[in-house]
Amino acid sequence: MPGSDRSTPLTPDLPPDYSPGVLARRAAQVLRKAGAAVWRSGPTEPPPSVVSFAQLTDRLKKYLPSGEIARIKEAFRFADTAHLGQFRKSGEPYITHPVAVAELLAEWKLDSAAIQAALMHDVLEDSGVRKQEMVERFGPVVAELVDGVSKLDRLRFDSNEEAQAESFRKMLLAMGRDVRVILIKLADRLHNVRTLEAMAPEKQRRIARETLEIYAPIAHRLGLNNIYRELQEQSFARMHPLRHRVLSKAVLAARGNRREVLGKIHDAVRRALAAAKIKAEIQGREKTIFGIYRKMVEKSLSFSEVLDIYGFRIIVNAPQDCYLALGALHAMYKPVPGKFKDYIAIPKLNGYQSLHTTLLGPFGTPVEFQIRTQEMHRVAESGVAAHWLYKTDDTSLTELQSRTHQWLKSLLEIQQQSGDSAELMENIKVDLFPDKVYVFTPKGKIVSLPRGATPVDFAYSIHTDVGNRCVAARINSEIQPLRSELKNGDVVEVVTGPIARPNPNWLTFVRTGKARAEIRHFLRTIRGEESVELGERLLAQSARQLGVALSDVPAERWETIVRDTQAKDRDEILADIGLGRRLAAVVARQLMLGSAPPGSEAAPGEAITEASRALFSSAGPVVIRGTEGMALQTSSCCSPIPGDDIVGHMRKDQGLAVHQADCPLAGRGRRADPERWIDLQWAEDASGLFGAKLALSAANERGTLARIAVAIAEADSNILNVSMEDESAEQAQLNFKLQVRDRRHLARVMRMLRRVPQVSRVVRVRAGEKNSD
Repeated sequence: MPGSDRSTPLTPDLPPDYSPGVLARRAAQVLRKAGAAVWRSGPTEPPPSVVSFAQLTDRLKKYLPSGEIARIKEAFRFADTAHLGQFRKSGEPYITHPVAVAELLAEWKLDSAAIQAALMHDVLEDSGVRKQEMVERFGPVVAELVDGVSKLDRLRFDSNEEAQAESFRKMLLAMGRDVRVILIKLADRLHNVRTLEAMAPEKQRRIARETLEIYAPIAHRLGLNNIYRELQEQSFARMHPLRHRVLSKAVLAARGNRREVLGKIHDAVRRALAAAKIKAEIQGREKTIFGIYRKMVEKSLSFSEVLDIYGFRIIVNAPQDCYLALGALHAMYKPVPGKFKDYIAIPKLNGYQSLHTTLLGPFGTPVEFQIRTQEMHRVAESGVAAHWLYKTDDTSLTELQSRTHQWLKSLLEIQQQSGDSAELMENIKVDLFPDKVYVFTPKGKIVSLPRGATPVDFAYSIHTDVGNRCVAARINSEIQPLRSELKNGDVVEVVTGPIARPNPNWLTFVRTGKARAEIRHFLRTIRGEESVELGERLLAQSARQLGVALSDVPAERWETIVRDTQAKDRDEILADIGLGRRLAAVVARQLMLGSAPPGSEAAPGEAITEASRALFSSAGPVVIRGTEGMALQTSSCCSPIPGDDIVGHMRKDQGLAVHQADCPLAGRGRRADPERWIDLQWAEDASGLFGAKLALSAANERGTLARIAVAIAEADSNILNVSMEDESAEQAQLNFKLQVRDRRHLARVMRMLRRVPQVSRVVRVRAGEKNSD
């Protein structure tokens, strides 16, 4: 440090074999850099401080043996050499940053391996040191910790967002095995946001936004509330510096006015607890600037309205004293209805336990109280850092450790089911925010879900198979829609079906990252399998038109096509055809290139001629059965059903859309883009249920709709949708969408409807029509 003497050297307590040349070069570089900084900023700015390792070692000596400290010193020497000549934007030697991170971990009393990893956490990404070298010198545990924190800067990504997402994926995998990775990363991020002044304003805002969206919620989820609050505060100051300054000045100005009221409440509470013979520590709770700002924005309150709520924390010796203290407070001040929460009986997922109550204090001002024991307070402030967890033996874990272990496992499951890093980030963000509802299984087990969660989220929280086969839900013994929002205290029972599967529409309302990831994974898998099957049939038809059976194409030719198109394998090409990303006709010509069709005179390697194409253009249409799943959809414009003449439209990334052959939309599409339209034919054994639209004219009298519904049910059909026009007229116009098996089944439904006395007209609605045959 400036003005320091030789008793605080750059690298203290080092043995003689540590190269003096390294020290000399380091000192010269520090002085040159410091001089440059002084010249740039003027004489009023102090030069950057030289890092001291002594403060860290003094802290470590309080809880680590000398042998462990010696290994930490070796890690420091290694990092110091690796970062030689590197400086932070502030002008300080880069080594100051890892030492500061290590000091934060030492405050939490983390072990030697974590401290070593903190000192070397940037070595792999910034200094070209190989992981194997670190394994050989410091062991696999330390190397894995360092690797888990590294940011993957050497890889190439399409954007900064993708790089950050991939970095988070790697960190997630590592922290699933060892939670110390995230503790190191949080300490790293905390020191970075503390020292952002030298960065460009735009970069400050980007880092601050990322911190608020990802790292602060992780700290909160792990119960690291001190870090959580500081990350929020520092990030807010970088993202909105003017707002932060204005609010800070307002808070300072208001403190004097609040002191008298706070003192009066404090004395009254102290006397009430003493009268109840409860030993307690009473603390005033200061709101953070970010907390004040967020409450002003979220609840549309003025600054004075937010600050008019006073906060106190009462710390007692035993859990039963918490409830005794609550009784004493409620006897003193009137409680506000609906503002009591018992987090002791039902702790938050991060282990947080307290009683929360809001009372009407002197002058009618609201006063918020938190009541907890010393142990609860320690967990509330330090969270999982107080019980940091890297064991695999669940039987030896505390309740908080077990919850953290389960949460990390759930993050790993989400990671495995996410398609890419960006999707992973989306899913994890949903899961990190702490606003929760607590519901019950029929057997009384408590399940915690994000606010706004639905029965589908509940089903996936129980088990992936339960979610995938979910068909309905009972909430408090009543059947409710799957998109219903769950409330605190609901008893939820999931109804499953043996052949049920996730609906893509679920993604529009599910809230948890696990549900979102599992649904997407299932749809990707099933859609991929079905797309491969459909793509193979489409390609087989195109090959037949060229006079070649797809089974006769040699494996070597397939390998060439896979290599030339940069696909992973043959199935990827077939899936792309099924999804409309590739045209079957084009792939068929690529496959046939070099193989002359039977009966043609084309030489090997010669492109297929128009004559040879025409020779085999009489191949029949592609046959579909209606069971192709997500790779094939019937178009809502004309609602084709088995028995109709049909054509198909290959839509990019959406598979095959089936239209009636005389559909006006299909006619326009075939003229505009004929390459993407193919002839289709229903298979003789086509199966399933298909939507068909009917328009009815019926007498507008009581009971008509009920009689029509009965007739539809007797015809073994099901109503998907119904709407009504001209409600005031004597004749009502009813539009139905029904489920039928084929044209014969539809004809039977129409006959049954014509037998209803009130029905005067029944017609099938086709594309672009309202009421025509």
